[in-house]
Amino acid sequence: MTDTIDPKSLGKVAVLMGGKSAEREVSLMSGAGVLKALQSKGVNAHAFDPAQRDIGELKRKGFKRCFIALHGRFGEDGTVQGALELLGIPYTGSGVMASSVSIDKVMTKRIWIAEGIPTPRYQMLRRGEYTREIVRAIPDDLGLPLIVKPAREGSSIGVAKVQGYSEMQEAVDAAAALDADVLCEQFVSGDEVTCPVLGTGEQARALPVIRIVAPEGNYDYQNKYFTDDTKYLVPSGLPEGEEAAIQELVVKAYRVLGCRGWGRIDVMIDSATRKPSLLEVNTSPGMSVHSLVPMAVR
Repeated sequence: MTDTIDPKSLGKVAVLMGGKSAEREVSLMSGAGVLKALQSKGVNAHAFDPAQRDIGELKRKGFKRCFIALHGRFGEDGTVQGALELLGIPYTGSGVMASSVSIDKVMTKRIWIAEGIPTPRYQMLRRGEYTREIVRAIPDDLGLPLIVKPAREGSSIGVAKVQGYSEMQEAVDAAAALDADVLCEQFVSGDEVTCPVLGTGEQARALPVIRIVAPEGNYDYQNKYFTDDTKYLVPSGLPEGEEAAIQELVVKAYRVLGCRGWGRIDVMIDSATRKPSLLEVNTSPGMSVHSLVPMAVR
């Protein structure tokens, strides 16, 4: 929020946090950070958990705006955005379509590929439709190691790095327990970076790239939120031209999905070719003490 906005003019603001997704705990941490920041600026902000209160209460209780600090399904997937559109309450972040497309990693890839944006090769499996033979053949196409993940979860929930054929079935079954669609993705070995984007349309701009150095290269749920072992390098230490190229690429990727307000795109840089591959976009990025957008803004 800029100093030119009178906090009182914003009216009563709901910080939507918690929710019903597998990322509930992370969302509560994000929401607490957002709530504290808004209140410190004099905004009349209040916590609102859609898992515990009817969303229609927002209208009845006189809320004029919503800051969405929900992550994952029922918060980042267009459902809450649609409800707020019907209630006529403005909200932060992407709209209904961009939210619902962006949470689906396979749909995101299809659009990026159509637009010539680099993303790792993949195969999708549908729960109940794959056989052991189909699962076992995937490494023949994508190589080993490879990544298996639910198509519509965040915070690295259900993600497995498969090192050998014998691990495939267990990884696919675990992901299928969380989502009807399972994404099997080529593993890109190299630097892991992320780049936040602020703004809408032609005004969208990239913030500094953050390089993530996780213990043994394992940037999982635990290392994201609950340890201090992961190193975040801002400035990234990448060559200047490389960082600028990634920033240009993520802004394009953000725009083609129709994202607005803010977001964060995760990227792998191939260590051999130094070519970037985009993994996914977060349309409601984390705002906890371990989160990356606040780090880039600072």
